[in-house]
Amino acid sequence: MTHHEAAASLLVAALATCLSFARPSRAADAADKAPFPGKKSAYRGCDRYDFKVADRPVLVVAPKQPAPGKLWVWRAEFFDAFPGFDVAMLEKGYYLVYMDVSNMYGGPQALKLFDALYAAMTEQHGFSKKPILEGLSRGGLFVFNWAARHPDSVGCVYGDGAVCDFKSWPGGKMKGKGSPGDWQQLIKVYGFKDEAEALAYNLNPVDNLEPLAKAKVPVLMVSGDADDVVPHTENTMVVKERYEKLGGIIEVHLKPKGGHHPHGLPDPAPAVEFVLKNALK
Repeated sequence: MTHHEAAASLLVAALATCLSFARPSRAADAADKAPFPGKKSAYRGCDRYDFKVADRPVLVVAPKQPAPGKLWVWRAEFFDAFPGFDVAMLEKGYYLVYMDVSNMYGGPQALKLFDALYAAMTEQHGFSKKPILEGLSRGGLFVFNWAARHPDSVGCVYGDGAVCDFKSWPGGKMKGKGSPGDWQQLIKVYGFKDEAEALAYNLNPVDNLEPLAKAKVPVLMVSGDADDVVPHTENTMVVKERYEKLGGIIEVHLKPKGGHHPHGLPDPAPAVEFVLKNALK
């Protein structure tokens, strides 16, 4: 090999080395194109991504054919329990989002974590600024409490057998069974000094509907009329009466002889139709 050939060979090698550092690997390219961080898996035929926000587990399920505007259902508590509505909304192009804030009962720390999740989804991932908030059972405390704090950041509230007054559940201070262990944990989570302070609290969802009514947030409620865990007379129907008096939009579906379980409507179509027709964009 001549001196000129050797020099040319070294130059080619150097350029190849530079390009290898300058150009990301195919794996890096794929990572850059991933819509969300974390582990990818499957959920009911859709792509699911698990990652963390504010050091809490979060999952996002992406619809096969996303609707314009990155619309989303924000599920509070019990992911994949009675998922008929969630699956139907995925089919309509809505993303499904869940953050694990179990056993926080919609208290102050949970609401701060929800603030972080909302910021991550809307600012980092470009999601709609008006999600559909879905609260099953105790999830009602989460969605109504967060919505009352951020009424202009909500497209719709959907409560299903939803706790709307913690004196009913877990307090058991009315007709419902209550849950003594959960009641003591709730008192601690909210920072009440004792039960008397908890019972005097005046910002349960049933007491704090005016911000939602002023923002014209539509509310959908589904309950069993024989629910003895979260009685509809202490929760759903109180919300209905007070929200209507405030001029709010609300639709209630009572399931004849329905208990606390199963949640949801036998056919989720009426719930889906209400959301598609009424949700704020």
